[in-house]
Amino acid sequence: MTASFELRGVGQARAGRTVLQDIDVTIPRHLITVLCGPSGGGKTSLLRLLNRLDDPVRGDILFDGTPIVEYAVTDLRRRVALVFQTPVMFSGTVSDNLAVAAELAGVQDRRFDEQASQVMLLAELEPSLLKRPGGELSAGQKQRVNLARALMTSPDVLLLDEPTSALDPETSRALMKTIGSLSEVRRLTIAVATHRVSEARDYAHHALVLRDGRVVDSGDSERILSGLPDPDATSP
Repeated sequence: MTASFELRGVGQARAGRTVLQDIDVTIPRHLITVLCGPSGGGKTSLLRLLNRLDDPVRGDILFDGTPIVEYAVTDLRRRVALVFQTPVMFSGTVSDNLAVAAELAGVQDRRFDEQASQVMLLAELEPSLLKRPGGELSAGQKQRVNLARALMTSPDVLLLDEPTSALDPETSRALMKTIGSLSEVRRLTIAVATHRVSEARDYAHHALVLRDGRVVDSGDSERILSGLPDPDATSP
């Protein structure tokens, strides 16, 4: 199992407070890794390091065997796309939203319509929605547009920060099924921060458990997730 990312002795601080410490883990290539653990454990902080929204205060991060600091930030973010917890919609139509990412990726104008339709279908959205104002979409559709926008750069890696937290369980499961199929069809490396443990059991291959800024367990998702409580589970 080859590594997409290697983190060696990584630490991070924010506003004078340590948020990650002594992180020594790998994120395997072409698999889905879930980051689990209690709120405030460091899941989002770790994801933000992987496309250099933040840089660590200590330690090293390697992407495809090369120190991440050696990549130009723009090039890195073309290859490592981050989808945020709350869908971010720019003004204008869905097509206008995808055009933002197309410009970053250098997609030629003559290929835009074709590629926009392709990523909409990959995100399981009808291309007819491209003409729809973004503000008219449902929460689930907005999150799928954010996924489609990330795919416009043809990334090698998708980072997803609690992508289903604002969605109802049915919509959440459907979105994660879509993301699981992307892992297979596009051979993407995917890292997902999530608190929905029972849902993660359906799609994850690898898991990291973060608590108080440390990775307390990592490895096969079936072993790790079977032993974790599900905060969304309700008692009879």
